[in-house]
Amino acid sequence: MIELLLDTHTLIWLLHGDERLSSAARRHIELTSQNRGQSAISSISLVEIAYLEEKGRIPIGTLQGTLAMIDMPNPLLVEIPLNKHIVGKLLLIPKQEIPEIPDRIIAATALYLNVPLITHDHKIQNNIINTVW
Repeated sequence: MIELLLDTHTLIWLLHGDERLSSAARRHIELTSQNRGQSAISSISLVEIAYLEEKGRIPIGTLQGTLAMIDMPNPLLVEIPLNKHIVGKLLLIPKQEIPEIPDRIIAATALYLNVPLITHDHKIQNNIINTVW
């Protein structure tokens, strides 16, 4: 059962043990995993990870590592593809407050799943989305 949605930077920081991941975020992710719940990512996060690798802003292999986690049997990390229901939720998110479309898609995915979004993004935190950081 999906209990959390991770934004792109949360996932990257988690995978690389980055100290920028807050203790509250790490605790929520670990508890979900210990209880055999699932964390999810939006498909747009895979696109962002590929882009960040191409730009040399994150280590090469981050995308492959993420895909390997998703492809495991009984995965703790699942991918949520963009669909018409998520697009419908996207319309509830004010573009003036969250102007970047990847961020809006991630926020809309959390609304669609009705789960907390683990994000450091202050624009998303100060919106209608249930967030943890």
